[in-house]
Amino acid sequence: MRIALVGYGKMGKAIEKIAFQRGHEVVAIIHSSNAGELNDISVENTDVVIEFTRPDLAPLHLTTLLSKGVPVVCGTTAWHTQEADIYKLAKEKGGCLVHASNFSPGVNLFFVLNDYLAIMMAKWPEYKVEITETHHTAKLDAPSGTAITLANGILTQRPDLTKWVEGQPANENEILIHAIRKDPAPGTHSIAYQSAIDDITITHEAHNREGFATGAVMAAEWSMGKKGVFSMRDVLSL
Repeated sequence: MRIALVGYGKMGKAIEKIAFQRGHEVVAIIHSSNAGELNDISVENTDVVIEFTRPDLAPLHLTTLLSKGVPVVCGTTAWHTQEADIYKLAKEKGGCLVHASNFSPGVNLFFVLNDYLAIMMAKWPEYKVEITETHHTAKLDAPSGTAITLANGILTQRPDLTKWVEGQPANENEILIHAIRKDPAPGTHSIAYQSAIDDITITHEAHNREGFATGAVMAAEWSMGKKGVFSMRDVLSL
C-alpha cells in the first residue's frame, strides 16, 4: 500500500516505522518545509493519506485531499466546528475519511467500557462523574480529543447531564474535565464516579505511541475500497 504522511512530528515518525514493519511504502512525507507538495498527492500516486498535524491546518489538508478523491485517515483533533462541512465533502466526492480522536485499539476498547459504565451508573445519580486527562506540555489542545470523546459518550447515555466543562467547577448537570500538562507524562485518561461513600475509577494509560501509530496504519489498511465517513469503531467492529 502506498501511504503519504501529512505531518512528520513524533507521531508521524512512529506511523512511518509501523507502516514499514507492516510491509507498506511511504511515498510522500509532507511537513512545514514542503507544505506545497500536498497538492501533488493524487489517487494516481497514493493509496491513502495519514494526517496528523494541527487543528488550524487539518481542515485545509482534508479539503484538498478529499476533493481529489484521495482516502484520508485523520488523527488531528480540535477542529470539530468544521467537522460537518468536511464530512459532507467526503460523502459528496464519494471519498473515504476515517476520523478518530484516538486510533489506539486499547483506547477504543476503553471508549466502549466508558459507555457501558455510563449506562450502569445512570441508575446511581448520587455519583458525580469527572474526567482527568494528563499529557506532556507540547500537546496543543486541552482538553484532549480523547477526553471530549469520553465526555460525549457519557452524555449520550446520561440525559440528566447536559454538557462538559473544562477547568472550572461543574454544576450538578455538567461533567468536569481536568486537563493536566506536565513533563514527562504518558497519555492518561481517567473517569471517576465519586460519592460520599466510595469512588469508582477506570483508567487508560498509554506507555508509548506504538498503539496510536499501529491503529492509524490499521485504519489505512481497512479504508481501501471504502466510501463514506468512518470512525475507529468501524475499523475495529466495536
